[in-house]
Amino acid sequence: MQRQTEITKPIQLLDGRGNLRRPGYSRTMVQEYRRGDVKASPLRRKEWDYYLVNNGRVALALTVADNGYMGMDSVSLLELEEGWEITRSPLQVMTLGRKGLPEHSGTGDVRTSGPGYGIHFLHRGESRVLVAHMDKFGPQGTLTARVELTGEPPESMVIATPFGQDGCFYYNQKINCLRAEGYVTYGGRTWTFSPADSFGVLDWGRGVWTRDNTWYWSSASGLAPDGETFGWNLGYGFGDTSAATENMLFYAGRAHKLSRVDFGIPGDGEGRPRYMEPWRFTSDDGRFQMEFTPVLDRIARTDLKVLSTCQHQVFGRFTGRAVLDGGQTVEIREFPGFAEKVRNRW
Repeated sequence: MQRQTEITKPIQLLDGRGNLRRPGYSRTMVQEYRRGDVKASPLRRKEWDYYLVNNGRVALALTVADNGYMGMDSVSLLELEEGWEITRSPLQVMTLGRKGLPEHSGTGDVRTSGPGYGIHFLHRGESRVLVAHMDKFGPQGTLTARVELTGEPPESMVIATPFGQDGCFYYNQKINCLRAEGYVTYGGRTWTFSPADSFGVLDWGRGVWTRDNTWYWSSASGLAPDGETFGWNLGYGFGDTSAATENMLFYAGRAHKLSRVDFGIPGDGEGRPRYMEPWRFTSDDGRFQMEFTPVLDRIARTDLKVLSTCQHQVFGRFTGRAVLDGGQTVEIREFPGFAEKVRNRW
């Protein structure tokens, strides 16, 4: 098992050269990110807020990203029972930080718009409100959505990862198990999210990345058999994770640290992943054992020569067991979540 470095005291994230002062993980944002401390060119700075709301039947994903030379605003609607999805992702050139994404996940609003669309992430006291509108979203017309997220847990996954190249780093927070209430409409249909069975996750990322990266990420949020909130954040594949991994379980608002986890994608070792076959998740400490049954692969590919991406975000259901820090075992069946493999050259 890997030794994990936990950061518990407040500290500035970056030193005078723009490198991480202390690589490692924390349960809250104790390290302070300041855009002015980044020494790399604004062309290389990457910042995004990504929200996903899921109840196992339908999912809504909203992204606002400012990646220096390119900005992206994205809306995805995934009908998991019927097996279809639509994603629209308008791009902008040379945003260079002008989107003004907040330097902390707990403060500030995010507002972006373009021809025929708008996306807003709003802090409203103890809740977060997600609002989206997009004309010509798909062949059946306009999408509108409004979802309120409440019940933010006291602990989350926060990690500061270096890349081994001067001035490159990734500072990331994942907030799981947010209760979701609201709706999304498209093509004359309305899907609703109820806080009884609908949950959101925030992926808040700020950093300077190297050119070519592959990441693996899995996230799930819901209720354990005893009715407590339960979920996880798992990931690997990029940067120097010798100080800590980003693998965590969440139970009743508290974080439980895992060591390393392998996603067990069928065929991945052969270079030809079979994403829609069952995956088998295993951890090196024996505390996470899950079989993942896919239901929908959201595929996104872009090749603009200077920029390319290949994304497989696979939604489905997990069955297995996880062991909390104190030894308590949580066993789940047909638990909704997703797992993905993404390669970016950016």
